[in-house]
Amino acid sequence: MTRPAHIRDKAVDPVRKAARDVLRAVRERDSYANLVLPKLLRERGITGRDAALATELAYGTCRATGVLDAIIASAAGRAVDEIDGPVLDVLRLGAYQLLRTRIGAHAAVSTSVDLIRSEAGQGPAGFCNAVLRKISQRDEELWTDELAPSMADDVVGHLAFRYAHPRWIAQVFADALAGPDGGVRAGELQSALAADDERPIVHLAARPGLISAEELALATGGEVGAFSPYCVYLPGGDPGKLDAVRDGMAGVQDEGSQLVARAVTVAPLEGDDTGRWLDLCAGPGGKAAMMGALAEIDAAALDAVEPSEHRAELVRTSVKGLPVTVHVADGRDSGLSTGYDRVLVDAPCTGLGSLRRRPEARWRRTPSDVPELVALQRQLLVAALELVRPGGVVVYSTCSPHPAETVGVVESVVADGLARTLDARPLVPVDDLGDGPYVQLWPHVHGTDAMFLAALTRP
Repeated sequence: MTRPAHIRDKAVDPVRKAARDVLRAVRERDSYANLVLPKLLRERGITGRDAALATELAYGTCRATGVLDAIIASAAGRAVDEIDGPVLDVLRLGAYQLLRTRIGAHAAVSTSVDLIRSEAGQGPAGFCNAVLRKISQRDEELWTDELAPSMADDVVGHLAFRYAHPRWIAQVFADALAGPDGGVRAGELQSALAADDERPIVHLAARPGLISAEELALATGGEVGAFSPYCVYLPGGDPGKLDAVRDGMAGVQDEGSQLVARAVTVAPLEGDDTGRWLDLCAGPGGKAAMMGALAEIDAAALDAVEPSEHRAELVRTSVKGLPVTVHVADGRDSGLSTGYDRVLVDAPCTGLGSLRRRPEARWRRTPSDVPELVALQRQLLVAALELVRPGGVVVYSTCSPHPAETVGVVESVVADGLARTLDARPLVPVDDLGDGPYVQLWPHVHGTDAMFLAALTRP
């Protein structure tokens, strides 16, 4: 006999239920985990250690989905697309606990079975119990030894499985990190994928002119960043609850993104800076806010372009009170007059450089996404070069290390005679930047997202 709902719910752990509901939203509606979870925790009054555990379970499971699916399929003896979605969500959650946390096997299995039983009854619960118990018989290392390609046969494929990345993305990293001979540097690839498989700490950006990084660190209990003069590393907690963030004195922004925004404002120009600055791809507004604050200090003004009205509103919120004018327009045909001193093209991209901050993204992107994005990136860069004045500077950046989206785009416009490259390394106060003229940041080297940065001027 099926128990009444109010009795069934008592058997369900609210932390696991919250994590399961995030996984369901990601699977059914293509939701973003980092947008769904905070709202869900607030609505259900889940705080403190429970909130931290729910966050780890939800984000960690999203991050490892592909590997978990391979292990579930092996243990279940069937492909994951033959398993009902709600059951698969719980199997993924249970498998993550068994393989990637210190949660005891009994707790991981029993709470998962309770979740299934509360919705689907005893039959699916028994299936869940059997699959998870089989998974629990081996740790992740042993499952990897059984299911991953061997290092001897396929270095990239093996490391992709071990560190929960689609193989094609691991290959992109390998290509971007390749040595002069073009070969895979296995040790560095392993370090890069391992860093990308970890949950990063929160980076805060102190708003220039309002608060220093040192003051922000004291106010939040954080640590001043290593490279950006505005960065603070936050050890934990919800940054949205910080007074400095609520009052607009600081925002959440990866240190690499801070360095890109700053680079635009410090690049040397030929001739005077007349104070006309442009962010050609401004949404959702983090870099525009940083550039706008620096523009205010330098008595400059920033135009910010964003084609989506919704994202343009996010930009307006971010730059409130700053000398920034937001334009709802396509950056490829913005209608703005030429003559800008400084232009940022933070182009839409695959986002492969920020996968650690977007846990479900690695399993959504496909190689087929790249060509259309590359065409758009080149068009935006060409438009920026038409808007900058002679002697001005265009900074092109992507949150992706994909060679086609980075060096490929830049060198195509240079080859066509539309731009001349500048050495971007002096614009970024970071060591270990290689031979230049471009800058490629990495999580495993610099602790930032894998941001790419190039500086160009009109020939």
